[in-house]
Amino acid sequence: MIYPKFLNKNDLIGVPAPSGGAYDDFHKIRFKNSKNKIEQMGYKVKLSKNIYKSYLARSAGEVERAEEINNMFVDKEVDFLICASGGEFLVEILPYINFTQIAKNPKFIEGFSDATGLLFPITTKYDISTIYGMNFGKYGTETYDRNILENLEILNGNIVNQENYDMYEKESADYITGLEGYNYTDKVEWKYLDRKEVNLRGRIIGGNLDVISYLAGTKYDGTNGFIEKYKEDGIIWYFENCDLSLEDLIRTFWKLNELGYFKYTKGILLGRNGNDKTLLGYTMEQALMDSIIYKKNIPIIYDVDISHRGPSFTIINGAIATITSKDGKGDISFELK
Repeated sequence: MIYPKFLNKNDLIGVPAPSGGAYDDFHKIRFKNSKNKIEQMGYKVKLSKNIYKSYLARSAGEVERAEEINNMFVDKEVDFLICASGGEFLVEILPYINFTQIAKNPKFIEGFSDATGLLFPITTKYDISTIYGMNFGKYGTETYDRNILENLEILNGNIVNQENYDMYEKESADYITGLEGYNYTDKVEWKYLDRKEVNLRGRIIGGNLDVISYLAGTKYDGTNGFIEKYKEDGIIWYFENCDLSLEDLIRTFWKLNELGYFKYTKGILLGRNGNDKTLLGYTMEQALMDSIIYKKNIPIIYDVDISHRGPSFTIINGAIATITSKDGKGDISFELK
């Protein structure tokens, strides 16, 4: 596994907009504050020229968005990339991404949600670690909660142990200033199926399940080669679901199993669902028990702190992860090997 250079003071962070940009004035305020706060920490920031644009969830056309990524990877002055925002259509840029140049110029790229469309191929096909953590707008909150502080530690190469959070936001609050933090409403509780505790150690990979379901089986999916290479370590999958219904989850896990994803799997982490849509009256527990991953007797922890219902952990794709969980609590740590 190739681990690119972590952040150092005075490094230049490139902020491309491979998916959406700022779609209202609140998000423009948020991006501006993110830049100010990151620069106050001692870093330089190069924003996408399209970061304040958004039309139908796209910051620009697919070719322009792809070229921005390509240019930042070959630009010797750019040390680290953080995607501006999530969205809906990052997959459109993939035919225009120069993955060969990315492989020749490995840099860490961080993102969340739709950014999975870039992170997942880079790690599974080219053996370059990526960071599933935050999009740039998250750094624009007025005060930094623990997850942001821990994220910054990890970006600096300080691989901290992350423990479950106490509370999470079931629904985010409406913006008044644009600088609001999390709207903590509900208690965090990690859950299990037929188990009282789960302890895992293995090579971790995953991201947004919606996006992975689109990539699966295409030329941008390097899963089979990745899991074969690291089968001796065993694979830990993590998935966070934004829009899939509970019925979709059952079908998606079936598809991924048919594609061989769950060979050598030691366990699966599932984040809190972005929504709990169901046509048939499923609960999350029932849906998982009807899924192929349960029938394969793969250990599952769900309602984990990797979710659109934040706060969320920072995951180093491709690293060795150790997860311990008992009594609704848990933690995760990484080794770079």
